[in-house]
Order: sequence, then structure tokens, then C-alpha cells
Amino acid sequence: MPFSVLMSLYAKEQPNFLRQSLESVFNQTLPPDEVVLVEDGTLTEELYNVVKKYSTNHRELRVVSLPVNGGLGKALNEGLKHCSFELVARMDTDDIAKPDRFEKQLAIFDKYPQVEVVSSWIDEFKDTPSNVISTRKLPEFPYEIYHYAKKRCPINHPVAMFKKDSVLFAGGYQHFPLFEDYFLWIRLLLNGSKLYNIQESLLLFRTSDDMYKRRGGWKHAITEVRFQNKVRKIGFISIFQFIENISVRFITRVAPNNLRVFIYKKFLR
Repeated sequence: MPFSVLMSLYAKEQPNFLRQSLESVFNQTLPPDEVVLVEDGTLTEELYNVVKKYSTNHRELRVVSLPVNGGLGKALNEGLKHCSFELVARMDTDDIAKPDRFEKQLAIFDKYPQVEVVSSWIDEFKDTPSNVISTRKLPEFPYEIYHYAKKRCPINHPVAMFKKDSVLFAGGYQHFPLFEDYFLWIRLLLNGSKLYNIQESLLLFRTSDDMYKRRGGWKHAITEVRFQNKVRKIGFISIFQFIENISVRFITRVAPNNLRVFIYKKFLR
């Protein structure tokens, strides 16, 4: 079953992280037929050198260059246009896919043809891949995922594989900072799509305390309220679920960073 890998790269990424990510993609038990890498705006010379090296060594790597940085959602939408195959695997340029990631995801699509998104758990690591500090676990079956999605994002986006036509039918990635992927999963669920999570980690996700800091602050708290209200308006959650979600998530956003890190690691994993 042929498939594409979709990646987005911007200027602030680290060249060494990009190398690790690409190595993990190309050294799979079941390698991709195509890798679409979107250059989201002008990059650094070091990043261009890494991309050039892998483009030379891997003919399956296709580079799509955007003149201006437009954000992840816009970059992924553009990249989707260049994906040749119906199945598309997402991959971030600073994460590391485990060697059998794609093989195990394709096996689920083969076993359950009605499923339109297959993801898995992820191991979050700090500094080095061997230093795993937490695992983000998610429910397995479509009916569990549907109910889980009313409170929290039900799919680990960095390790998701999906059917391209289903995503495009749902409107693709829509601009909603921090929530482009969550909003996509909800629209797919409203369309009746079946989502599935493999009950093991297939990806090493790079994290840091600074990442948790970026998830906080009043600006993000207000964005959270706007997102939850949008989800309520399209009929996915009730007013009571909206109030419950805001009560929990707004407080997490405005909490001091040390407390937010503790909450994420102890209660949201």
C-alpha cells in the first residue's frame, strides 16, 4: 500500500534535529514511497544544506518551497496538494519515528478498511532520545476516541497517518493557532470518520520545559476559549461541556510554568 510522508520545516528548526528525523523516516522496516517536505518560508543556510544532502541521496524526497512563512496549517495544506498517494503520514522535523512505525500503521488500515486516521501513543523525551520522561496515551477504538475528543485532543498529530481524501473533504487544516490538528479531528468525527490509536508508542517526541511555557499565558488562554466556543457552535460539545472544559483548561493556561509542567506530566499523560 503506497503512502506519502508530509513534513513542514521553518527557519527556527535545528539542523541536527532535522537529520535525526529524516534518518528515522528513511530507515523504516517499511519505507515511504514519497516524502513531501514543505519549506515554510526562508530557511537558514545550515537547514538548506541538510535538505540538499537528503534530496540528493533520496529521490523520493520532494521539496515544496513557500516564499513566506505562513504557519503550520497553511504549510501542511500546501504539502497535501503535492502528496501523490491516498495515505499520508505526518512527521515533524524534530521528532524521531520508531523503526516499525509505518509498518504497524499500514497493518491497521489493512485490518480495518473503514478507519480513516491511525495514530498511536508517543514517548516524550528531553535532551536525548533515551531520556523518556512521559508517554502520551490515548484511547484505542473509534467510539472511545469520539467521547474523549469532547474533552481533549484524541489523536497525537506528530504520529498520525490519514486518508488524504477524508481530510480534504473535512476542509483540510484550518487556521487556528495551537488547535489546527484538534479542530481537524473534530470535523472528521462530525463527518462520521473512524479514528484509531495503536496502543503503543511509535514515535519519540522532543519536548522541553520551554515548550510547556509556550502553551501558557493569557493570549493562549483566550485562544483556548475561542476554540472551545467554536467547537460548541458547530455542535460537537454542549454548553455544559464547554463550561467544564474552560474551567479546567483556562486555569492550566494561566498557571505558573512550573505548575503547568507538573499538571501536564502528572495528570494529562
